[in-house]
Amino acid sequence: MPDQENKTRPARVWSWLFKTLTWLLAAGCFYWVYTKIAGAAAKENISAWRYLIDFFGEANWLLWLSVMMPYSVFFFLVDSNVTWRVLRWFNAPELKYGNVLPIRASAYILSLVNEQVGKGAMSLYLLKTYEVPGWKALSSMIFIGVCEIYQLLLFSSVGLIVFFGYVQQASTVLPLDFILPAVFIFAFVYFPFHLAYFRGHILKEFKLRNVSVLHTLREAKFHHYVLTILFKAPNMIGAVFVYTIALAVFNVQANTGQMLVFLPLIFLAAALPLPFHAGALVIWTVVFPDYPEVGAFSLVMHTFFVIFNALIGVCFLPRANRELFDQ
Repeated sequence: MPDQENKTRPARVWSWLFKTLTWLLAAGCFYWVYTKIAGAAAKENISAWRYLIDFFGEANWLLWLSVMMPYSVFFFLVDSNVTWRVLRWFNAPELKYGNVLPIRASAYILSLVNEQVGKGAMSLYLLKTYEVPGWKALSSMIFIGVCEIYQLLLFSSVGLIVFFGYVQQASTVLPLDFILPAVFIFAFVYFPFHLAYFRGHILKEFKLRNVSVLHTLREAKFHHYVLTILFKAPNMIGAVFVYTIALAVFNVQANTGQMLVFLPLIFLAAALPLPFHAGALVIWTVVFPDYPEVGAFSLVMHTFFVIFNALIGVCFLPRANRELFDQ
């Protein structure tokens, strides 16, 4: 027992340090965004809080809800479709789309607490119904995550090529016109090596590919990546239009070209392990320097999206409970 405690103590220390660091970084992000809002408010001789109250008070909330609610349902259906197809390919060929819907919806409720816990609902269902080991289900979630990253990079790179002028205009705080092309080039040069390595064609002496939770990456072929990105694409395309409309509702001047370039980057930043998606707040403020209040706008958008998705989960909860616990 003492030896076991000695082994677990360093892990606890590193976990505590990581959590502390993420909270400090999040606090720094919020403070930086607040200074930008305070600066804009000072130009109008009002407080930062008054500035935000005016910003939200001028919005057409009814129009905003009429856009956000249908999109949330649309997102859920597309997201479930992607999950269903990947799980059929690599875990449970007999799985039906209708069976995925209640489990995926209930996962949104658990994601209010922790997104990783939400993924556990799907793993539990696959284990009980199809005897799929948890590590194997997790490997499919990792594959979906990789495809998610490349989908966002692909959309943003197309936007960069077509609307490079917007990137130059937004490069006042950070040199985005240099950083973004460099990131895209690295990502797309890396991908063939990624595919060749996990398929076992190169670097066979490196055994990382043999880790159990990377099972799906070993099994996935090029067309699996292409199809998954295509199946996820409707959500990204919808988000470009929904966020363009939502910004207009809040009297922020933006167009679909800007959203095509920057929204995927914002979603990538939101995926960083920072509390309250603090990374997304910073990117919003960087790419829209004339509207520092968009940091607060992003919090409202994310909060509504998470809560409404959880409400969808509540609607499916009775069926999800039957699927998970009554078999």
